[in-house]
Amino acid sequence: MFWITVERMRYATSIPQHAADGTFQPRELRAYLDQAEEFGFESAWMTEQVLGSASSLSPLETLAFAAATNEALRLGCSVLVTPRHNPVHLAKRLSTLDQLSRGRLEVGIGLGGRNSTLSAFDVDPADNLVTRFNEGLALMKALWTQPVIDHNGTFWQLEGATMEPKPFQKPYPPLWFGGHKAAALRRAVRHGDGFFGAGSATTARFAEEVPVIHAALAESGRAPESFTIAKRVYIAVDDNVERARERMADALIYQYGEFGKSLLPVAVCGSAETCVAGLREVAAAGAELILVNPLFDSAAQMRRLVREVLPHV
Repeated sequence: MFWITVERMRYATSIPQHAADGTFQPRELRAYLDQAEEFGFESAWMTEQVLGSASSLSPLETLAFAAATNEALRLGCSVLVTPRHNPVHLAKRLSTLDQLSRGRLEVGIGLGGRNSTLSAFDVDPADNLVTRFNEGLALMKALWTQPVIDHNGTFWQLEGATMEPKPFQKPYPPLWFGGHKAAALRRAVRHGDGFFGAGSATTARFAEEVPVIHAALAESGRAPESFTIAKRVYIAVDDNVERARERMADALIYQYGEFGKSLLPVAVCGSAETCVAGLREVAAAGAELILVNPLFDSAAQMRRLVREVLPHV
C-alpha cells in the first residue's frame, strides 16, 4: 500500500459526480471515498452545476450520502454560486449537512457570472450581484450564529426569526471563496477562511492571484496561517501523452460545453514526471492545499497519483 507524503503539501481529491441517468453506483462511490481516506487525503470536494448538458449530481445531496458512507474525510463544494440560492434555505441545508457529518463540512462560495440563466433562479438580471452576494452571506452568518435574527436588507427581510440547529462547527463551517478579480480576492480575506483557485484557471493565472491575497492579508493585519490558499487541478496520468490530452480535452468539453474547448492548457496531463512537474509549479505559485481532480477513470487515476506523483511533489 502507498500513502501520501504530506510534510510539504496538503492534498484533497475530487468526488466523481458525473453520472448519466440510472448509472450511479453507491458501492463504487463508497469504495472510492474509503480509498481516498486510506491514502491520506484530508478532504473530498464537488462542484455545482445546476444547468448544463453534463450529467452532474447535485453537490449537497451527494455530500450527505458521502457523509453517511465515510466518517473521516472532510467534505466540501467549491463553489456554490450563492447569489443563485435563497440564503435562508441554503443556510439551513448547510447547517443540517454539518450536523449530519459531525462537523466535517467545508463551504466554498462564489459570486458567479451575469448571464441569461439568472432569471431561472429568481434573480433579476438588473440586480447588483455583489450586493446580493454580500447580503446573502451576512444573512447566512446571522442565521448560523444568532439566536434571534432581525434583518432588513435590500433583498431579504426577517424579523424575530430563528433557525435551529446551528452548524455543528462553531461559529460555522470554514468558508472558502472563489473568484479572479482583485476585489473578489480581497473580499475572500475579509470574510472567509480560504481561497480556492479555480480548476478552469491556469497556474500562471493562479500565480497572479496569490500576491493579491498576501497583500490583503498584510493590509488587514491578519495572520497568514489563518487563511489557506488552495488550487483545483484537473489532472490525468498516462504514459501515452497524446491519449491523456485527448481524453482530458473531451472531458473538459463534456463538463464545460463550448467553453471547455479552450481549457486544455489549464490541465496537467501526461507521464508521472510531467504531472509531478505540473503540481510543483502549482505549489511554487503559492498553493498550500492542492485538490487533484481527475475527470475520467477517477479511482484508477487516484491510485496512480498517490503511487507515482504526489509523493514526489
